[in-house]
Amino acid sequence: MLHTPHTSTGRPPAGRGRALGPRRYRAAALLASAVSLGLVAASAPAVPLGIGDRLFPHLGNPGYDVASYDLAFTYSGNNSEPLRAVTTIDARTTARLERINLDFAHGEVGSVEVDGRPAAFAGAGEDLVITPGKPLPKGERTRITVRHTSDPVSPKGREGGWVRTADGLVMANQADAAHLVFPCNDHPFDKARFTIRVTAPDGHIAVANGLAAGVERANGSATWTYRTRHPMATELAQVSIGRSAVLRRTGPHGLPLRDVVPAKHRAAAEPWAARTAGHISWMESKVGRYPFESYGLLMADAPLGFALETQTLSLFGAGLFTEPAYEQWYVESIMVHELAHQWFGDSVSPRTWSDLWLNEGHATWYEALYAEEKAGRSLRTRMRDAYAASDTWRAAGGPPAAPKVPAPGQKTGIFRQNVYEGGALVLYALRQEIGHPAFERLERAWVTRHRDGTASTADFVRLASEIAGRDLDGFLRAWLYGEKTPPMPGHPDWKPGTADPAATAVPAAE
Repeated sequence: MLHTPHTSTGRPPAGRGRALGPRRYRAAALLASAVSLGLVAASAPAVPLGIGDRLFPHLGNPGYDVASYDLAFTYSGNNSEPLRAVTTIDARTTARLERINLDFAHGEVGSVEVDGRPAAFAGAGEDLVITPGKPLPKGERTRITVRHTSDPVSPKGREGGWVRTADGLVMANQADAAHLVFPCNDHPFDKARFTIRVTAPDGHIAVANGLAAGVERANGSATWTYRTRHPMATELAQVSIGRSAVLRRTGPHGLPLRDVVPAKHRAAAEPWAARTAGHISWMESKVGRYPFESYGLLMADAPLGFALETQTLSLFGAGLFTEPAYEQWYVESIMVHELAHQWFGDSVSPRTWSDLWLNEGHATWYEALYAEEKAGRSLRTRMRDAYAASDTWRAAGGPPAAPKVPAPGQKTGIFRQNVYEGGALVLYALRQEIGHPAFERLERAWVTRHRDGTASTADFVRLASEIAGRDLDGFLRAWLYGEKTPPMPGHPDWKPGTADPAATAVPAAE
């Protein structure tokens, strides 16, 4: 996921927790529903639901499984004006439903149809609650169409969803903000394929996840269509609208690469974008074939202060590539961090948000391994310093696989060092315990077995035990859930609390 830039010395700027991450969106106050009501259900009051995620109990909704989203946005050219939008959801019911709850909290709803017929709807908390004309039976396919607006101006006290740039918009939906943009089942457990259509005035370029499926021009505007070939979590959806240049090249195995950069920064962006093919080859040498249909960098003309692994099109602030303060090894390790997420977090998504360490720990691991192999930045030293700080991180944020529940108004507080460096430290301990060959087999098996799906910490422990040929439950349980950091295999001299935690507050550093 996300990082916060730091100086070329490898240390974060004063007052920042870590370099280019973890991303905080600054504040994420709970939002009273902004869904405008066009119809009011006549029966009992609508209530918000959720799937009971330990960290985000009201995200996601029970009773159906989304197969696909079709998102259509019309952009006026003014990134302070709401976009007109139509969201169409194809789903299969997993229970008899008298009502359908969608997560949606920052737009006006004009109408809702269920299977082509008008349906009543109401807002409840951050849910859009839909009442079809008759209950939906279990095991049936259904199509839900919502005509709504999508507001790019962040609600008070909350960020995420649309992010306004100097020349348009991009998305940053992690962890709980996709439903500020479009109605959805906003939890990574329910992945689906996406078709995304964006209409924008001439002079703008619209790009989204997946592959281009055509562009139609008429009356001074263009409609761009993109489709994903693989299922995607809502938090990974991406749309860029701006005065952009699109750089195209070919990666390993003929993989289409496309980078989206502000037109004014094209010359500065080109050399960095050209490194992506080599990064993909390096990652493939570690864990196997790149899992999606395309890849590229999205450089937003905005002071983001973070990077984000949106599927097939990782988001960065353009300043990371245009400002001279950042050393090459650092920038490339950040690029590798977000690329690694395409395997760990995107292709294999977390079953629950408590499994976040599987995303961030792995991305931090490969970021650090790349820095060691390509720039001589010692992985052992980085892990030693992380070990020294680990008890402090666990006290502040919880163990890696059991992050503390975020405080009200601080939902992105789960993105802390305990899941980044702390998660990578778990992987280092595991490699020490089972040896390099078994660890490398585990990594490849993990992304192969769970490709295009979701997986949990328990799944990882089971697979590690299978690959190692012995029960690792006790060993990994202590590392993943213990209040204190266990002894490090092979390093009896390592002691918690013997280094400055700030020294390890850099996800792409030594």
